[in-house]
Amino acid sequence: MSLAGLLELIAADPAVASARDRAGVPADTGGLDLAAPAALRPLLVGTLAGTRPVLAVTATGREAEDLAAALTCLIPQERVAEFPSWETLPHERLSPSSDTVGRRLAVLRRLAHPDSDDPAAGPIGVLVAPIRALLQPLVTGLGDLEPVALRAGDEIALDAAVEALAAAAYARTDLVEKRGQFAVRGGILDVFPPTEEHPLRVEFWGDEVEEVRWFKVADQRSLEVAPHGLWAPPCRELLLTETVRERARALTADHPELAELTGKLAEGIAVEGMEALAPVLADGMELLLDVLPAQTLVVVCDPERVRTRAHDLVRTSQEFLEASWHNATAGNKSPIDLGAAAYWTVADVREHAAALGLPWWGLSPFAADAELLEVLAATGDTAAVRAAAESADELTVAAQPAQAYRGDTERAFDDVRGWLREGWRVVLVTEGHGPAERLADALRSDDVPARVHDDLDSAPEPHVVHVATGRLDLGFVAPGIKVAVLT
Repeated sequence: MSLAGLLELIAADPAVASARDRAGVPADTGGLDLAAPAALRPLLVGTLAGTRPVLAVTATGREAEDLAAALTCLIPQERVAEFPSWETLPHERLSPSSDTVGRRLAVLRRLAHPDSDDPAAGPIGVLVAPIRALLQPLVTGLGDLEPVALRAGDEIALDAAVEALAAAAYARTDLVEKRGQFAVRGGILDVFPPTEEHPLRVEFWGDEVEEVRWFKVADQRSLEVAPHGLWAPPCRELLLTETVRERARALTADHPELAELTGKLAEGIAVEGMEALAPVLADGMELLLDVLPAQTLVVVCDPERVRTRAHDLVRTSQEFLEASWHNATAGNKSPIDLGAAAYWTVADVREHAAALGLPWWGLSPFAADAELLEVLAATGDTAAVRAAAESADELTVAAQPAQAYRGDTERAFDDVRGWLREGWRVVLVTEGHGPAERLADALRSDDVPARVHDDLDSAPEPHVVHVATGRLDLGFVAPGIKVAVLT
């Protein structure tokens, strides 16, 4: 399902062409505001990704998932990655799920050690992350954590593989049912990595890996061979290394009120919520910005919603810290300083990006004009007012959202006929091949020329409707370049 041809279409817009040219200048680290309908976000991000690595920031995790899905239709799927945020707050006495942690560590591994020979682990062209993931500090060096990798023909003792999985925070069980678990039966090792849809079964012959297959959780029956073998990233972002255990032991001595938590960590026992102590147990903390490739372009989608979401997150996290840890010990006093794990503000993150030489662009459905400044001033957010006022560079894409026809096929087809008569390029996008075929048949039966494409890799021609499959949720109309995309 490729819609790469749409990138060629929007490149004809002067504002898009100007933004692409500017993004292609590595020395340019200034800011830029792009005003365009929400439907154009994946197309604009995909266009910019052709010039340099891009970090696309969204307001919520759902928006990040949708944007990443749309991007996989526009650029090669292996160049797109999503960096999810924790489901828990930084100071909460709950651990994030192994699914989330595994996906995050897999991305950090690709950023730190990209493998050009393996498309699934190669350099990332577009990294999509919700603002929550951008604001939260990470334990330093997570990208250097070694995954447990086993392929057919590898020489490794079963005991060594089991020890490596245990060190990577995988839980040993009798039967593998959830991600982050492993089980051993004779010469068979079952593992469920957080990044896989199905668990994998590794069969040993002595100290040699004989075969690696997927298997079903429901009935534990083996499936087809996994050609890439086992690739299992760690399941926790704070591993109980000897250094971490020693620090936990010292913390227990200095703060007996935390002994219930730190005592187990000192013994090498993982405890729910232990990640909250990362600032005092790990070697240091850093932001996602610190591990991005040089010259990465930060593109914030709908900056005002992102800023509002970030403000709420920072306030909620601080309130939770005061309510939970301050009451966790006698005297209503916080025992240790965990501020290093707190969410940063958007203003501080932006300043940090500038210090790293990373351009910070905004992608908004409206331009930052005088009316917007008045709205921002009314909120009392001085940082937002300053950021909007100082934005000297601004480009507006001449396009608007497509109409919502709401099942009015006759009106939609009338608009399509009008566009075709004027020489427009018209593309209709559905999620499945069956609906695409039915839509094309309906167009032809109404005397509208239509052509179905499995992949729209090149710019479509005018005077005929191109029906394609993809993951675009919203359509747009661009009169300046005579392009209409309906979904």
